[in-house]
Amino acid sequence: MTQKAVLLDEQAIRRALTRIAHEMIEQNKGIDKFVLVGIRTRGIYLAKRLAERIEQIEGKTLPVGELDITLYRDDLSTKTIDKEPLVKGADLPVDITDKKVILVDDVLYTGRTVRAAMDALIDCGRPAAIQLAVLVDRGHRELPIRADYVGKNIPTANSERIVVELIEVDHIDQVTIHEKTK
Repeated sequence: MTQKAVLLDEQAIRRALTRIAHEMIEQNKGIDKFVLVGIRTRGIYLAKRLAERIEQIEGKTLPVGELDITLYRDDLSTKTIDKEPLVKGADLPVDITDKKVILVDDVLYTGRTVRAAMDALIDCGRPAAIQLAVLVDRGHRELPIRADYVGKNIPTANSERIVVELIEVDHIDQVTIHEKTK
């Protein structure tokens, strides 16, 4: 893979997350009975950043949970795995039953990760509603899933790949697009 361009830098990511936080508050008329749940790995850090921004805006703390969807993936048997997958499950700070859950992920592509996350959430309780926030929507959906909150829509070709790097994991904040090398 060859990097073609930097699509979002640190400042652009920060602005996108601030805008998403404002949209969440506005669309839901506040944050009562809400839980943010980040999809492992980068979705967790994005959810924590959103919770910080919401707290700055509303002055209220929003619970943030973590979700590992490994065992819910429909392509687990097709992945090349040298050993058994390490599964962390769900770490939810509150009961999600009758709460509005906002799933947070870095990139929305086919929709399969989000479908697996919804299956995992339903196993943890029965939320009143599930919404989806993503930093990047790159298109190419295979399932009828759309994000409620999007940092940036980036139309891509199937030969391209969006790479989200976050300081907590990768020591840099940026979103880049890569092209498969021939």
